[in-house]
Amino acid sequence: MFTCDYRKLSLSFNEFHNIEEKDMPDDSEFCLLELKDGRFTAGKWMPDDYEDKNSVLGEFIRGTADAVPAEEVSKWHSLVRYDLSGCLEDEEIDYINLGPEKENAHSVVFKDFKSLKDGDFPKSEQYCLLLLMNGGMAGGRWDKLEENKGRFIYAPALASYKMDKVWAWTALSPDDIFEAEEEEENERRREEELNKNPSADPERFKYGTDVDVYYKKALEKLLKEYPWATVTQMKKRTPWEIVPCHGQYVFGQTTRLYNGSVAVSEWKDGSTADEFIGFLCEYTRESVRNSDPAEKFRYGLDVEVYLDMAYEKVRKDYRWLDKKMLEKTWRYAIRQVNGDWEFVRAYGDKEDYTVCECSSAECFIENVESDYQNAALAANPAVATFAVPFGHVDLHGWYLERYEFIRLKTGDYKVNVQAGNRVTGGNRVFFITPYCFEADTYEEFLDRYLKIVPGASFGIYKEDLLPNSELKKFLGY
Repeated sequence: MFTCDYRKLSLSFNEFHNIEEKDMPDDSEFCLLELKDGRFTAGKWMPDDYEDKNSVLGEFIRGTADAVPAEEVSKWHSLVRYDLSGCLEDEEIDYINLGPEKENAHSVVFKDFKSLKDGDFPKSEQYCLLLLMNGGMAGGRWDKLEENKGRFIYAPALASYKMDKVWAWTALSPDDIFEAEEEEENERRREEELNKNPSADPERFKYGTDVDVYYKKALEKLLKEYPWATVTQMKKRTPWEIVPCHGQYVFGQTTRLYNGSVAVSEWKDGSTADEFIGFLCEYTRESVRNSDPAEKFRYGLDVEVYLDMAYEKVRKDYRWLDKKMLEKTWRYAIRQVNGDWEFVRAYGDKEDYTVCECSSAECFIENVESDYQNAALAANPAVATFAVPFGHVDLHGWYLERYEFIRLKTGDYKVNVQAGNRVTGGNRVFFITPYCFEADTYEEFLDRYLKIVPGASFGIYKEDLLPNSELKKFLGY
């Protein structure tokens, strides 16, 4: 364990390299960066041309969709060529030179280091210089996950340093991402202050500020047309609330954001309570109409009838599926919830059932099919993988990170597609149905396959796959 006092520690960076002199880092080298406007940040060097070691064209990557173009950088200093372990193990050390100090040489000193273990955390989205537990250095953007918990993101796909990997940190210069987050935080505080004592318009809220009163008045009208209508059915469509917004009560719909704040979408189609009640009737009409018990439970109240129908449909393509594979997946039932019969499900051995939002028997069966398909794939291990090569692929603000074909133990195939943006990432898995492999040629196979994984949605088109002879062979053509 390091005994150096990080609170007194200063690091002097003495070996800066000038971009203008075409003195560039190694490919993928993580560096401290001095920008042309005087700010400091860090990133991993990714040149546009990997074969030209002197090329200044490229960018320094800090995360997914988070990069600094090389033309904005004045100087760089390696962070990965140094091991500070020996110095940090000396309790007397309070100043460390990274490279020798030379007269007239460009040097920059960083200090004011803090420790996460002391409860000192960066501000949300703040980019920091990190001293790692292994004696190395790095950079990363603080991603707050919850109170007193987070991570430092340093590369795409949310690659990050966990808290237990970081010995000390100090903030680098503010950037656009951090400043936008700061402005959002200031706006949240202003909104909280305004909403401490909200006012209520007497015309709009003449029946009070309990939204259920308005739902019940709307229900009275709907019952004349739909005798089975209930408030529960009405609220299956995103419900309306009465909430404070900008210092006043409003009819609105709320969304909890990733940062814990609440966004309010305000109703603005009228100005009186009775107009809102009329709006509620129209807004919830389709939800009520689609909740007809005679249609929803057209095959009766025995859930096994629906499950058997789903099982037989899935078995047509997922030919290895058997019911033993379903023992650890979702369990289904038909139960009364708030007075209405509902399809419900619970996972594994859990007893907490949740409602399946299905308006018809067919919709419920399709949901069960999806769960059964996932269970079948989970029970069929991969035996070989082929990663499709690709360049920069922008998927409407997300960036393609992985596209791979996977051969399963049974000889069937699936595809895994992974993409992400600066703050999140995700993947989709698609089963390639036997119908695709009934094609006589590889080109015909691709025509069928791309209807399952369309290029417009996932970035890889027929012209990308057709010339790939290795993929063709991997798929058995």
